[in-house]
Amino acid sequence: MSRALRFLPLLLLVAFVGAVAWRLGSPADTKITSKMIGQPVPTFTLAAAVPGKSGLASADLAHGQRRMINVFASWCVPCIAEAPLLAELKSKGVAIDAIAVRDRPADVAEFLAERGDPFDRIGADPESKAQLALGSSGVPETFIIDGRGIIRYQHMGPIEPGDVPKLLAQWDSAK
Repeated sequence: MSRALRFLPLLLLVAFVGAVAWRLGSPADTKITSKMIGQPVPTFTLAAAVPGKSGLASADLAHGQRRMINVFASWCVPCIAEAPLLAELKSKGVAIDAIAVRDRPADVAEFLAERGDPFDRIGADPESKAQLALGSSGVPETFIIDGRGIIRYQHMGPIEPGDVPKLLAQWDSAK
């Protein structure tokens, strides 16, 4: 057996590892896009998450007015961090509803009392059915719905200060 043939398996292994490392180092697309953009809000009806607030139904989202839907939970640490930014969006005229995921009414009420309440309606989603139907993979997530009930934008993860201008631009374009 020639000396060059003995090194062929090693050369193939090095070439394979190099190709894998190169592909992992520069993935084709790092942006995750939602398949729900441009689709109607899935049908759901959620009871009120806290006393004194209305629940939320998909039918509430197709009455000619844009809405922002925030999927959150009182036990979610990033949800605590984004609470002041939701209040800022509300102060700029954004109409915000919410879906409380896998939460108890007393915990949601305490969260709102401590962090502020920018929400017009809050639906309770104890089994995450509405959350999953929307295409949400976790909390927090935010959706912008146009006046016809069509999902126009999905923001995955917590809202950070740098996200506010983009959310406002998406809000304006969702008319």
